[in-house]
Order: sequence, then C-alpha cells, then structure tokens
Amino acid sequence: MLSYPFSQWLERRGVHFAWVIVAITFLTALTSSAALGLPGALMQPLSREFGWDAEQISSALAVRFVLFGLMGPFAAILMERFGLRNVICVALGLIAAGMLLATRMTQFWHLVALWGILLGLGSGMTALVLSAVVANRWFETHRGLVVGVLTASSATGQLLFLPVGAWLIEHYGWRTAVMPVFVACAIVAVLAFLCMRNRPQDIALRPYGADPATPLTAPVVAKMTFATPFVILRSVAPNRTFWILFGTFFICGLSTNGLIQTHFISLCGDSGLSAVPAASVLAMMGAFDLFGTILSGWLSDRYDNRKLLFWYYGLRGLSLFWLPYSEFTLYGLSLFAMFYGLDWIATVPPTVKLVAATFGRERAGMVFGWIFAGHQLGAAVAAYGAGRIRTLMLTYNPALFAAGAACLVAALMVLAIQRQKAAVSAAQAA
Repeated sequence: MLSYPFSQWLERRGVHFAWVIVAITFLTALTSSAALGLPGALMQPLSREFGWDAEQISSALAVRFVLFGLMGPFAAILMERFGLRNVICVALGLIAAGMLLATRMTQFWHLVALWGILLGLGSGMTALVLSAVVANRWFETHRGLVVGVLTASSATGQLLFLPVGAWLIEHYGWRTAVMPVFVACAIVAVLAFLCMRNRPQDIALRPYGADPATPLTAPVVAKMTFATPFVILRSVAPNRTFWILFGTFFICGLSTNGLIQTHFISLCGDSGLSAVPAASVLAMMGAFDLFGTILSGWLSDRYDNRKLLFWYYGLRGLSLFWLPYSEFTLYGLSLFAMFYGLDWIATVPPTVKLVAATFGRERAGMVFGWIFAGHQLGAAVAAYGAGRIRTLMLTYNPALFAAGAACLVAALMVLAIQRQKAAVSAAQAA
C-alpha cells in the first residue's frame, strides 16, 4: 500500500517509519480503550431504560474483561500468522460492530453478546500485547519509552471520549454516545489498512536504533501454533517471577479497569455527582495518567523496575483508601485523580521490561500475554464483585478498601523479584 513510498519519503527527511507504526498503534489502542471505558458511563442509563441492576450489567462487562485477557496469549499468534494490519482491522471491525449494534439491543443477552463477547474479542486481539510486539519488532532502543507512550493511549481515549460521551448521554441519549467510538474505529481501520506493516524489514528498513551493519533480513521466528501459548506457559510456570508478575497484574486489573473504569461514574452518582462532572474527573485521571505512563516508560529504561512498581502499587492503594473520604468534592476528587491517575497504567512499562529481561525478547510478547490475562481476570473479578457489593450493600466502599489493600500487597510482592532481573532490564535499554 502506501507504507513503502511513505517510509522512503520520511527516511529522506530523517524520520524513521517506526514512529508511524507507533502512531497507528496508539490510535488503535485509543479507540479500543474508548470502547471499553464508555460502558461505565452507560450503567445508569441502561438500568433506567431496561431495569437491569448493577450486578447484571457488571456481569456482562466482566465477560468482556475475561475474553479481553484470555485473548492476550493468542493475540501474538494471530499477529504472527495474519500480520499486524489484518489483526488490527478485524479487531476494530468487531469493536465497531459491537458499539453500533448495541443501539438496537432490547434483551440482556444482547448486552452480553455485544459488549461482553464482541468487545472482549475485538479489544483482546490487540490489547497491550500489540504494544509489546510493536516495541520489540520496530525498536532496538527506547523500548520502555515506546511502551509507555502506547500504554498511555488508553488514558488518552478516556480523556477524549468519556466527557463527550457523558455530555451526549445527558443531552441526546446513550445511543448517540456510542457513535463517536464507531466513527473513530472506522477511521483508524482505514489508516491501518493503508500504512501498517509487520516488521521494518518488510519495507527495507532496520529497527529504530539498530546498528547500521544489521542485515535487512527479518529474523527467523519459530513456527507457532495455537498450542504454542500453552507450551510457553508450561515452560515459564516453574519460574517464581512469572507468578509474581501475574499476581501483581491481577491486582492491577482489579484496582483499575474492573473497579474504577467500570464503576466510577456510578459511584459518583451514588454521592449525587452527575455523569458529566464524574466523566470529567475520569478525564482528569486520564490526563495525569498520560503524563505518568510516558514518564514511567522513561524511568523504566533507567531505574530498577521493581522499585518503580513498589511505588506505583503503593500510591494507588493509598489513593483508593482515600477515595471514600474525599466527600466527592472538587478538591477531594482532584486529589484522588492526581495520585491515582499518575499510576493508573504506569505499571505496564516496568512489567514489560521485567518480562523481556527474565524470559527473553522472542518470548516476551506471549509471556506478557499470559500476564496480561491475569490483569483482565482481576478486572473481571472487580467488575462483577463491585457490582455485587453495590447491589447487596448499597455502597462501593468495601470494594474500594479491598482493592486498596490488594495494591499494598502487590507493592510488597514485586520486591520478591530477584534484583538482577531488574538490573538486566535497565541495562538492556542503556
């Protein structure tokens, strides 16, 4: 398509085509995250129109998180077999279909099928695994920074779409609110179809930062089947670091996507705060997270990743303990948004670096896929569990306290990772 002549045009101007790949990947993750975040703003409108309670809606969204996570290990195989462009276009097509068809749903099983299954599969085909694959294929240097930038795209999606979605819900109804996400998916799919390529060698380039003497031939990759993820899982299962990272990422998902992203607007509604200002607070978190995650990528290239994760999880836990006492005032929520937002997904770059350092670059994508599955399983537990708690106890406070305590446990867990692994991770990027 346009990728080869465009890459040559950029090369003559001193710009590596890897940054175009990063831009498309950023936009892909941005639209996926917008689709995942928007249902959280729709819980109360759906409840009013269809009579579904928080537990029912949360169970459908929990299905989405489970599929989102379980697709992770297999997403790397789909990318290897069918190419990044095809996987991105199909994923965005599934997300767009799920959003558009939801405007016609009338039964609860429609919600499960469209926002549970279709959104789960579509978002899971790319997810954070795409960021890890792009960083490892297209870059020899600055991988931590690239992963940080790509991970921050989820914050940007929230920053751009949630306030707009909440305003549309308030003025035109929830069905209108899904249209911006649908249009964005279509536009990004066209860009990916025109410009996305699998590896720099496909367009006669070396990875960004590679030695000029590096051959312009693609690396030989072992043939993978759909049994490969289970083979990889069996090979890394005896490694304690894998289970520490899996467990801490489970807590990461439990305390972010599943709890705050899904239930924050409903939580604010319980305290008398309408959807638009609540979505604006989420957007504020997204703004802080955009900065925090990019900074985390930069830091993960230079400092001990274990210590970074210790601080990220510790600060997140403390901020969740604070939230019920914020009284949902502008000052209280702003303080929460700042501390929580700075490390919403800042955990990703150091986790990816630790995975690559421990298990090798070639297996990093698939191993991280399994660790990311833990993240989304945690998100599913929180999405359903917090909804169940809200239905039974008429408050989200026990869920907030439980998530905060879990984050403090995760902060201690990461220190059990062997120091030399973190040191290797920092040295590789130097």
